Amino acid sequence: MLARSKTSFAITRAAICASLIAIAVPTPAAAQSSERLQRIEQQISALQRAVFPGGDNRFFEPEITPQQANPQNTTPQVTTSALTDVLARLDAIEGQLARLTAATEVNENALSAVETRLTALESAATGPASAPQSGGTSSGPTGVIAVPEERTPSQAVSSGSSSAAASTATAPTQTSTSPSPARLAAVQAIAKPATGDEGDDEYVYGFRLWDAGFYPEAQQQLSMFVEQYPDHWRTTYGRNLLGRAFLDAGEPRAAATHFFDNYQSDGDGARAPDSLLYLVESMIALGDTRRACIALAEFGESYAALAAGRLADMYGDLGGRVDCN
Repeated sequence: MLARSKTSFAITRAAICASLIAIAVPTPAAAQSSERLQRIEQQISALQRAVFPGGDNRFFEPEITPQQANPQNTTPQVTTSALTDVLARLDAIEGQLARLTAATEVNENALSAVETRLTALESAATGPASAPQSGGTSSGPTGVIAVPEERTPSQAVSSGSSSAAASTATAPTQTSTSPSPARLAAVQAIAKPATGDEGDDEYVYGFRLWDAGFYPEAQQQLSMFVEQYPDHWRTTYGRNLLGRAFLDAGEPRAAATHFFDNYQSDGDGARAPDSLLYLVESMIALGDTRRACIALAEFGESYAALAAGRLADMYGDLGGRVDCN
């Protein structure tokens, strides 16, 4: 191979020298010189093709080089599919709806507080509020419900009891002790909305009572809403808030009944995950660690996304309050 390369180089060198000599010799005419130059160039090109038939890159730089194939970059990697993008957008929309719902409830509470202060100022200017109707009658369109006596934990509605049984249990206390005029006036100051959706109006009114701290009144109102509107889209909110009204009133056993009922009735409901966590809180209040741990584990398994999202703080706080090891 080395000898052949040396021979080829020698031939090429001889051809180039012959060409230079031929160029240096004067000719009688410029046209003949041009033709000879072209012929010599063609001969040199032919000689190069004969000596280097493969166009070795060591001697000639190719004018056109094939593009180096990169199999890693030929096909773009698809990280997500159209369905994955749609599901991610749906999750984001659901999260936004949940935040909007919570913000709406807070705004309604703020408006209710403003209305309460305005009504109280008007009542103080015009004189004492008129006496309410009998405790056993319903409010009607005015939005004022009968105010029951504040109940102790022993008077709470037990697990599985019907609304009729609850009314029977609280009837003696209503007849024996009546609420103070100041409390009646404060409850009457809370306005009931009238949006055209009667079910939603009943729930919002119960929410306003609960948010104002009138827990027995909120319990009565929300119990009525859940019983009369079992298929309303707000029912999952009503059952959850009913449990919170009992829990905030210091009645965790009655609260646990409503929380469990909300979770068991509609596990896919908007407030079913919240009820399951509030059930954990009720069990902790009752000192029932075993059931609290069962409910906490059920939440972590059934609502893993919420455990890391909207309800992450509450989930972590409850997990730190009970030892489930």
